[in-house]
Amino acid sequence: MGFTLNYTENRTISRPTLVPPPSDAHKYSRGHAMIWSGPTLRTGASRLSAQAALEVGAGLVTIVGDRLALAEHAAHVTAIMLREADAGLACIDSRVTALAVGPAAGTGANVQTTVLKLLEQDIAIVLDADALTAFEDNPALLFRATRPNDVMTPHVGEFRRLFPDISTEDPAIAVRQASDRAQCVVLLKGPQTWVAAPNGQTLVNRHASPWLATAGSGDVLTGLVCGLLAQGASPFDAACMGAWLHGDIGLRAGPGLTADSMMGYIPLVLRGCLNDASDDGSRSRT
Repeated sequence: MGFTLNYTENRTISRPTLVPPPSDAHKYSRGHAMIWSGPTLRTGASRLSAQAALEVGAGLVTIVGDRLALAEHAAHVTAIMLREADAGLACIDSRVTALAVGPAAGTGANVQTTVLKLLEQDIAIVLDADALTAFEDNPALLFRATRPNDVMTPHVGEFRRLFPDISTEDPAIAVRQASDRAQCVVLLKGPQTWVAAPNGQTLVNRHASPWLATAGSGDVLTGLVCGLLAQGASPFDAACMGAWLHGDIGLRAGPGLTADSMMGYIPLVLRGCLNDASDDGSRSRT
């Protein structure tokens, strides 16, 4: 299964094109996404990310955390694997193709240490929530470690803590400046979600719904982006397509949407991407 990013002439993200996996596909050929867990009693956010990564097509998804956190996860998940974290990161084997860290991870010095160690690994990393806030007192420390294959997904509050001197009045300019400084892909969440890469390429997602303003929705977006990365999408394309898919969930679900219920809409969203018959003026990223 593969996704192609599409966008219009005015740089607006449009419906991605989804190609089914080949007949000889197996779970490892569809990518292995790993989600870093929060501590005990704060595991729900990482579980939402993991479930979204699985639903969007990653062949395997593993949650990594300490033993007490994994005991909580074990009471909730079945198809998602669990692995105990270790100081040397031997828990990350060569088959892991993308990793997400941040949802409810905590913001202490140990989180900083974990994030910096993860950024030394040769895999794409999605940085969200606490993985960003943990560096609010020293964002330069994070920016020295981030790389072009990483994706940051801050909301406006997290963005301002990391980039206090960059005005968000014009988000298109703000996200480009932030991406240039951090030298990674930056996805700035909001009513319109802006995505920029270090090379200056910028797109906007306007395909969204205010019903997405609910607790845990951002954790689902993190999982979508991580799941797309795991399947081989480039960091910029994964961020852009993840934003569109996330918005489509909100538009399909409408009132009463919760983060838990978002999972049931992902297969519907993906089936909609298989139907590429309409011509909306989009161009493919090829």
